[in-house]
Amino acid sequence: MKNKVELKELSTAELMERLDNERTLHQKMVLSHAVSPIENPNKIKESRKNIARCLTELRAREIAQQNKTDESK
Repeated sequence: MKNKVELKELSTAELMERLDNERTLHQKMVLSHAVSPIENPNKIKESRKNIARCLTELRAREIAQQNKTDESK
């Protein structure tokens, strides 16, 4: 699971940028697949999972930040 380690090493800004890029790529693939079938439709599924991984990492960071502020009170 090289991808998990890679996402954790990114800064939050880089992760947001990667999420944005992944969403646009996913949207383009879905639209092109609707017009004419793409060569490997599993790429759409993989892209959707990458989006979920990015969102999961962002949420984990958000929760960690909330826990830090709650502990300092």
